Amino acid sequence: MKTVEEVIARALQINPSLLKDSSGPHDIESWDSFNGLLVVAELEKTFKIDLNLEDVVKMKTVGDIKKILKKYI
Repeated sequence: MKTVEEVIARALQINPSLLKDSSGPHDIESWDSFNGLLVVAELEKTFKIDLNLEDVVKMKTVGDIKKILKKYI
């Protein structure tokens, strides 16, 4: 199974080793609003889930994403 970091890195076209739980749009240059949507789409596709809008809005960092995904997988 792919890690959350691998999925995010694939969507952002960066090396997964650059991602920490505190990483987010504030320190990853390619993590803009459009690529943020790609991250969500890639997470949904990889983990076969449907994220609700409320959870998507809360996804500010890799750590946030991991916490939210626990509800779904």
